[in-house]
Amino acid sequence: MNKMGLEEYKGVFVFAQQVDNELSGIAFELLGKAKDLAKDLDTDVTAVLIGSEVKGLTDDLAAYGADKVIVVDDPELKDYRTEPYTHALASVINEFKPEIMLVGATAIGRDLGPRVSARVETGLTADCTVLEIGDFPLVAIPGKEQKHNQLLMTRPAFGGNTIATIACPDNRPQMATVRPGVMQKIDPIEGAKAEVIEYNPGFTPNDKYVEIMEIVKSVSETVDIMDAKILVSGGRGVGEDGFGMLKELADVLGGEVSCSRAVVDNGWQPRDIQVGQTGKTVRPNVYFAIGISGAIQHVAGMEESDIIVAINKDETAPIFDVADYGIVGDLNKIVPALTEKLKAVVK
Repeated sequence: MNKMGLEEYKGVFVFAQQVDNELSGIAFELLGKAKDLAKDLDTDVTAVLIGSEVKGLTDDLAAYGADKVIVVDDPELKDYRTEPYTHALASVINEFKPEIMLVGATAIGRDLGPRVSARVETGLTADCTVLEIGDFPLVAIPGKEQKHNQLLMTRPAFGGNTIATIACPDNRPQMATVRPGVMQKIDPIEGAKAEVIEYNPGFTPNDKYVEIMEIVKSVSETVDIMDAKILVSGGRGVGEDGFGMLKELADVLGGEVSCSRAVVDNGWQPRDIQVGQTGKTVRPNVYFAIGISGAIQHVAGMEESDIIVAINKDETAPIFDVADYGIVGDLNKIVPALTEKLKAVVK
């Protein structure tokens, strides 16, 4: 891409993920962030909706902040497949030239984002936790041009032990993937309408088009912990048998049980209730961290909780640095006592 062409790229675009003609929550979260970024750049927000017979979803995207919706609607796009979706999104980027392209770090987005960025010859910063507009380099370096209005993409690096801020100053679009639960959607705007642009680059199946023989949906009994207002979360210190005790506490409070990575690695609990960098990012009103030491990878997934209550026998555990309330002691005594006390007051 030649340097001269960068000014042609305008606007903040969001890949509006839908599955079975239902928009995924991440689409609304990314629109919320895109609105902030677009305000700083004095530009507008465009949702890119890819699928088959999905035009009915445009009003929902408008309600959550999209000024425009580009709809790529084709029978070949009914179910997510890498090649046709990559062709669709890369074609939209080449045609409409966004300055910024945001994609959710879902199973679909992690497959789609890197392929699209390679095809349009730009960089991609994965798993971002903070996105803002600013100068790059962050601090001016003598003899080096400092560029303004760049997308500064922040993500954990080196296994979460440090935080890196990354920019893509010389190519467009600036692309980032963001995990679900990190950005916040706006309150829907009543009666909002977006300008709808229909665009179809044409789809000719080739040897890269996989054929889907069958889609089997597993029925999961668990509730999505990302929606829970109260989470009772257990770590290695709880042990395999301690989760029944946590469930009792959660039931009294009308909450859900979640866990740390060590618990999943030991096979004590399923991965879909794991909180942290390799699990889910949660923002409940109250988060109980029980027997969780508080490694930076875990904290990254729950530090936005309104109130954090930590119970741990190790008074030096890093979890106490982020906790609003901390109890040092034996969780096997504290949790049942707390449950009993709460039963008396929670009716």
